[in-house]
Amino acid sequence: MLTENRNPGANEPSAETLKSWDREHFLHPWASMDTSASHDHMLVDGADGIYLWDSNGRRYIDGPGGMWCVQIGYGRQEMADAISNQVMKLPYTSPWTTTTEPSAVLAKKIAELAPGDLNNVFFTTGGSTAVDTALRAVHFLNNRLGRPGKKVVIAREKGYHGSTYLSATVSGKERDKTRFDVEKRLVHFIPNVNPYMRPDGTSVEDWCDEKVADLEKAILEVGPDKVGAFIAEPILCSGGVIVPPPGYHRRTLEICRKYDVIYISDEVVTGFGRLGHWFASKDVFDIEPDMITCAKGLTSGYLPLGACIISDRIMEQMSGPDNVLFSNGYTYSAHPVSCVAALKNIEIIEREEILERVRHNAPYFQERLSALSKFAIVGDARGMGLLGCIEGRTGREGSTLEAERDLGAKLDAACEELGLLVRPLINMCVFSPPLIITREQIDEMFDILEKALEQVSKELGF
Repeated sequence: MLTENRNPGANEPSAETLKSWDREHFLHPWASMDTSASHDHMLVDGADGIYLWDSNGRRYIDGPGGMWCVQIGYGRQEMADAISNQVMKLPYTSPWTTTTEPSAVLAKKIAELAPGDLNNVFFTTGGSTAVDTALRAVHFLNNRLGRPGKKVVIAREKGYHGSTYLSATVSGKERDKTRFDVEKRLVHFIPNVNPYMRPDGTSVEDWCDEKVADLEKAILEVGPDKVGAFIAEPILCSGGVIVPPPGYHRRTLEICRKYDVIYISDEVVTGFGRLGHWFASKDVFDIEPDMITCAKGLTSGYLPLGACIISDRIMEQMSGPDNVLFSNGYTYSAHPVSCVAALKNIEIIEREEILERVRHNAPYFQERLSALSKFAIVGDARGMGLLGCIEGRTGREGSTLEAERDLGAKLDAACEELGLLVRPLINMCVFSPPLIITREQIDEMFDILEKALEQVSKELGF
């Protein structure tokens, strides 16, 4: 735990030097190319529990929980020991021709935790490659079954599924400017499912009917013989913690079954405890999908690891008497050190009853979140489990994207000044703190949010 200003030794670079090297040589994810050489990222120098310390010794609540991933919190000595021991025992072996105890045990454990007949685990390097693997499995299956045209993926606006070519293709964050190509022939987007966006006078039930109809309409428009899969996050997290209306997931799964469309549940964020269960698909939304993708909370961010979990039903169709290779894989698939980190992470979550703790604390977390709607600057305060989003509004008709970005930036800066990190998304800020957060720390977090909202409201004349 860091509590004092960073005081480098004679041979250690200063904070200013490190930031200079960062600006000159480190191209960050989602970097703004017109300002990448002048950015001033916070230099994080230590962490413990739910807190981070910067190089000046200032403490912050880690509102985003890393990148939706630090479930068990920072500073776990037993995690460090498990990782260290495995490094010394066996740091790496090829997943093409060998297996290891950690990967075999973890695959069995994930199969036990996953719902229904999802018993087949393909290990990847993270969430993007887990989604990429799921989509390639759809291609493989339909090629094998003699249906080479059944490849189109139905995806949702505001959905985010990753940064590889295929996973980016099915991501629908339409307000992000990009100069990257995607494979538009392989995707068809259906409209925003966010209940906050429904027209005045439209009930949540009617909105759900409309959104379910969007999926069936899209399948019929593209052609059931051409639609291979539907990919959906249980909660659209990077899109702004969008919680679809009750019953939506179950009804869309029924439509997928009707038209022989594979249902991929992207649980990269919601898996491993974020909603108080190992997986949200069955326990929260009452569905048993054909595939589940996961990452992030699988290791609590201590090491990179992802997985694509495939049902027995789909595996039976992918298998056959002829020797056809599923030629998909990564050098670091089933990395033994990452697998040990995942096993230790699961052990800690089970031993400390963290899932039960999330279910206990979530109602209070959501109560404090909902109370933020009292601010006129807040258009919507929504969430589920230990996920939350504040969507701000400028109060002006026809507000510009620039005005909304300004609002989000002001709220982000005010929170940071008060000791809370949030993740700004245009006019929204989202948060998914470590699952070990206590009730007292929930109050600390929302007290800061309230102060920040008061400050920004005054700045913008609300």
